[in-house]
Amino acid sequence: MTQGAHAHPAAEAAAGPPFGRALFAVAVVFSTFQIVTAAFSPLSSMVVRAMHVGFLLLVAFALHPPGKLRWLGWVIGLAALSTGLYQWINEAELIQRAGELTRSDLVVGLVVLVLVFEGARRTLGIALPIICGVFLLYALFGNHLPSALAHRGFGIDQIVGQLSFGTEGIYGTPTYVSSSYIFLFILFGSFLEQAGMITLFTDFALGLFGHTRGGPAKVAVVASGLMGTINGSGVANVVTTGQFTIPLMKRFGYRAEFAGGVEATSGMGGQIMPPVMGAVAFIMAETIGVP
Repeated sequence: MTQGAHAHPAAEAAAGPPFGRALFAVAVVFSTFQIVTAAFSPLSSMVVRAMHVGFLLLVAFALHPPGKLRWLGWVIGLAALSTGLYQWINEAELIQRAGELTRSDLVVGLVVLVLVFEGARRTLGIALPIICGVFLLYALFGNHLPSALAHRGFGIDQIVGQLSFGTEGIYGTPTYVSSSYIFLFILFGSFLEQAGMITLFTDFALGLFGHTRGGPAKVAVVASGLMGTINGSGVANVVTTGQFTIPLMKRFGYRAEFAGGVEATSGMGGQIMPPVMGAVAFIMAETIGVP
């Protein structure tokens, strides 16, 4: 979702100054929250994760409002942010009654689930929500399946408690890695982009390989590799360097599909360039417990 926010500057410009200023203010508050919590750890990991998801959903619905109604997008986004505040304000009580949800807990948990599904659909497409929805339906109704596939059955409160509270559902390891490492690297990469590093990378790659056989494709690979040293996001890599390298390859006679394939492959490969900022690498390391 962070990448989606980064990839839509035109949407901000088209929406007018008030929308741009409001979104800028949210981004500043979000970034400040993440930097402070990463530097000084004043809050528990659970609260940081909940607020991280809340801020991301706020940005997602502000950029992709239902029916292009900006005000509705902000209302839904603020409701998503309030679910993070709920976890923050009631942290002690939620820990004490773990597994025993109150009515308000159940409502907040269901709201989180619905908004995460809808936010994912609006920013990433329908495929991921469908896959997750199938597993959710299995948890709800799997006890009615044939014996080889059936489970003992789970109540709605158990499912909501597992997914919306605690650290094994929505706020699991990927969210922890995103809130602790990935967001900071994306923020750092954005600062470097605004400082002109992308132009430096493309000019450097063009100077090295622009005159060689297959030069435009080599420029795409080298520029994406250099971009990978400051930003572990493959999508951001393709969006930034691809604006230059794909038209360059097409001008030299490469088919559009081939040019896009070269840039997409090299952009994804940039995730494993030292110092390895790719999100998947952090998630894998955290999951298997390797520093």
